Amino acid sequence: MKESKKVFGTQEWASTNANFINGCSNDCKYCYAKSMAIRYKRKTPDNWMIEEINIKKFMKNYKKKDGPIMFHTTHDITPENVEPSMAFLGNLLESGNDVLVVTKPHLDVVEKICDTFAPYKDKILFRFTIGSCDTDTLKFWEPNAPSFEERLQSLKLAYEKGFKTSVSSEPLLDTNVVQLADILLPYVTDAMWIGKPNQLLSHMKRNGVTDSLSIEKAKELLASLSDKWILELYEVYKDNPKIKWKESIKKVVNIEVPTVKGLDI
Repeated sequence: MKESKKVFGTQEWASTNANFINGCSNDCKYCYAKSMAIRYKRKTPDNWMIEEINIKKFMKNYKKKDGPIMFHTTHDITPENVEPSMAFLGNLLESGNDVLVVTKPHLDVVEKICDTFAPYKDKILFRFTIGSCDTDTLKFWEPNAPSFEERLQSLKLAYEKGFKTSVSSEPLLDTNVVQLADILLPYVTDAMWIGKPNQLLSHMKRNGVTDSLSIEKAKELLASLSDKWILELYEVYKDNPKIKWKESIKKVVNIEVPTVKGLDI
């Protein structure tokens, strides 16, 4: 028989993921990918920002998958790696795959993807990570990632060019979700996903983020995203078909986390 397992993390979005870079110049303080890379000694806190191409993964010939492929889960598409990223994305699309492109978007990168892959727009779903509408907040948690204004411009651009668009507000970086949703939802064709920071303090510690200001802000953020606040937010959006909840929210509001069949046992 088959054992069922709960779906969480990136599995809520796609059963297959594709990555070819080790490291990310965004250097987000909460980054789970950085934390895992340090844990398994693939990187250190000091060299995580150095983006190294894994040639074997880069050259891999991806075959057609039944479901969408999430590109990427452990790094980002940045101006520094845009050329190999475009080649990699082209490989996925030319094999007939549907691709979920997840990024903290740089406007020139998104414009290049839209222009280059216009013939594949029915195969691409953008998911832009936007956890706050305040640029100062974004810059504190995601030091080298784009501003809110640039991310909003990127979302509008993809929308206006006829691409499918969505937003990931996981992790939430403040409680101004209603304001954020009001700004973003007019340009979202698919969904806006909302989720709490996962293992925030433990990831920060492993990532070398131990200064008192960051720890204090992390504790304040976690306290602000209380169960009471989440339940109130859920009441606002529970009937909105464009709002989707990550497992960190589902647990609080008692929504059943979906399961998939696992391996034969």
